[in-house]
Amino acid sequence: MEIKQITSYLDSIAPPSYQESYDNAGLICGNPHMLCSGIICTLDATEEVINEAITKKCNLVVAHHPIIFGGLKKITGKTYVERAIITAIKNDIAIYAIHTNLDNIVGGVNSKMAEKLGLINQEILLPKHNSLMKLVVFVPESFTEKVRQSIFDAGAGNIGNYSECSFNSTGVGTFKPEVGANPVLGEIGKREQVNENKIEVIFPVFLKDAIVKAMQQAHPYEEVAYDLIPLANTLQTVGSGLIGELSESMEEIDFLDLLKNQFNLPALRHTNLLGQKIKKVALCGGAGIFLIKHALAAQAHIFITADVKYHEFFDCENKVIIADIGHWESEQFTIELLFDFLTRKYPTFAVLKSEIRTNPVFYFV
Repeated sequence: MEIKQITSYLDSIAPPSYQESYDNAGLICGNPHMLCSGIICTLDATEEVINEAITKKCNLVVAHHPIIFGGLKKITGKTYVERAIITAIKNDIAIYAIHTNLDNIVGGVNSKMAEKLGLINQEILLPKHNSLMKLVVFVPESFTEKVRQSIFDAGAGNIGNYSECSFNSTGVGTFKPEVGANPVLGEIGKREQVNENKIEVIFPVFLKDAIVKAMQQAHPYEEVAYDLIPLANTLQTVGSGLIGELSESMEEIDFLDLLKNQFNLPALRHTNLLGQKIKKVALCGGAGIFLIKHALAAQAHIFITADVKYHEFFDCENKVIIADIGHWESEQFTIELLFDFLTRKYPTFAVLKSEIRTNPVFYFV
């Protein structure tokens, strides 16, 4: 199996188009056509992890964080990033990162955090904008079902828990084949009228090319009339952060104990307790304080994230508890998440969890 097959599968779970503009998800180094001997799942593709992959005869490292965020002007081994890349290239180790695109999907990093806390009624805290398009295509009546089904099979027409959603209307199309045309219907130089159906479907932007290709292959016309329309609607299954509910309300101190135990925390930082029970929980793995206004708007009782600066704790306005549990701690179960994705798809293939603790932060308690 080529490395490209594995990375394409991961791309289908968390499309690269869902990553944030600053991110660098995808294949960082390595030949995509190289045969894969095994996979190591990790949070960070450090030099230690690359050496672990070499020892365990795995030539693909699947990491959450990209080892390269910006460009490298020199690769001399001076920094930990350069050393990791040099070691990987010298030993034919491919590195693939699945970062904010995995953060931004239902079933991703934040869903894994919510699972550890037993949250129900989960929703994206800040749905992603500019992620949907509409396809409008005109099809002769006898080919309508074939074209519509091809569009559905390519991934269009999904809205929440509903699939194969479309709107269809009937009208009359006109066209006149000119010299050089090869019409399915009509004659050269003569205007033709055809009873046609207009099919309208929505789809995630990243599927545009696949859906247009499927539509054109199923369509009988030599030249297909269709529109692609960007939508202002938000895609409710893609975006930043997550909010959910506990099945039963908890005292604040009891919830903090649960949080500490479930995430194996030696300590956590939090704002003033408010004397109210915890029911609605907002969270964001990694640095998520940019979502505090959305946590407040959703009337969360606590917002769990990491990397909160001193002055940012004031943004809770004494209306929600902010709990900073640490960056690595908030995302540690991503290794488990990646392992589960890969072993479900490739149950007989060598997929391993890294045994290297890449967290650079330690606590003196």
